[in-house]
Amino acid sequence: MLETLTAEIIAIGSELLAPDRTDTNSLWLTEQLNSIGIEVRLKTIVGDDDARLEEAIRDATKRSKVIITTGGLGPTEDDVTRKVAARALGRRLSLDEEILEELRQKFLRFGHVMPERNSRQAMVIEGAEVLPNPNGSAPGMFIDHHGVAIVLLPGPPREMRPMFETNVKPKLVGRAGNVRVVRRMLRVAGLGESAVDEKIAPIYTQYDNPQTTILFNQSEIEIHLTARGRTEDDANALLDRLSEQLEEVLGDSVFSFAGEKMEEVVGLKLSVNGYTVAVAESCTGGLIAQRLTDVAGSSKYFMEGVVAYSNDAKTRTLGVDPALILENGAVSAPVARAMADGIRKLANTDFGLSVTGIAGPGGGTEEKPLGLVYIALSDEVQTKHRKLQLPGDRQLVRWRASQAALDLLRKRLI
Repeated sequence: MLETLTAEIIAIGSELLAPDRTDTNSLWLTEQLNSIGIEVRLKTIVGDDDARLEEAIRDATKRSKVIITTGGLGPTEDDVTRKVAARALGRRLSLDEEILEELRQKFLRFGHVMPERNSRQAMVIEGAEVLPNPNGSAPGMFIDHHGVAIVLLPGPPREMRPMFETNVKPKLVGRAGNVRVVRRMLRVAGLGESAVDEKIAPIYTQYDNPQTTILFNQSEIEIHLTARGRTEDDANALLDRLSEQLEEVLGDSVFSFAGEKMEEVVGLKLSVNGYTVAVAESCTGGLIAQRLTDVAGSSKYFMEGVVAYSNDAKTRTLGVDPALILENGAVSAPVARAMADGIRKLANTDFGLSVTGIAGPGGGTEEKPLGLVYIALSDEVQTKHRKLQLPGDRQLVRWRASQAALDLLRKRLI
């Protein structure tokens, strides 16, 4: 049985607990560790709190073979990582005169005298290997603590990433041994989470390796696969086998096999076939056009987008017959079809894609409730439409409508 080296990451800093901050360092480090066969099992964010950080480090040494901390190595009072890590490991912390002089010289090169408070960055934990930091003032540390690799890295990505790649990753490769971890994500449209699991559970439950996780993400299902192998090729072969079996039962509901977004998949199919598209949007307010044009090279296939929000705009810009709106309402199949036909002719494209609906929170009736959406796709052969009843708030209805419209185009391109 393949034994995977396990790791955990401790991100340090009270600012990371604020609602507008994301710990991007942990995401990057996870990718780097996975690439050399080390599996991250736990991530923790700890504020500038001595007691809680000490507890986090001490507990981590009991369950993981690799522990990486980021942040808290600066010169200020709230940068507590060095002293707390030393206390948690039962090791002394002492001033390294050589590092102190290097810091002074670094400041002098920029025409400054080093503030005295920066001297704390020259404090080194007993037995630690100092990791140089050419991009900042805070050196890192690598400690072998009874067979556990403990790495202290600075928080700024421009300092942390080069330090890890140059000084830490090569050391960890040897510890990881001959196991490689490879991940893959399949994306599924048009099916709910329980429906997907009902179809694929009889398959993936037969495997201990790869492991399968199913997640719901706004308007689609993500199937995350993780495989371990002696080599990356071995792991990928396991993923290929399972992916093929899952595709057999899910059919064309699977639109991505490597994590690509819907707009990327649609854009590639349009580009490869030399087709063009234009969109006419009402309730989505330009979201479909935005998603398509977020993809580099979209000017090759995306020609035009119209946000026809009012009835007058639908008539004046897209040529929708006012009688259709009067008889059926703006949110209806006939109007959606007329919008798709109108934008295709206006832009002279191969496909015209349209959406009209009631995103809420107001505007719904018993006959036409909130979340009612019609999408339509027009080409020179036919015009097709779909009626949707989408759950969620205004933002979710708009997003899910855009996803369904793009998926309608994707299936036509298949």
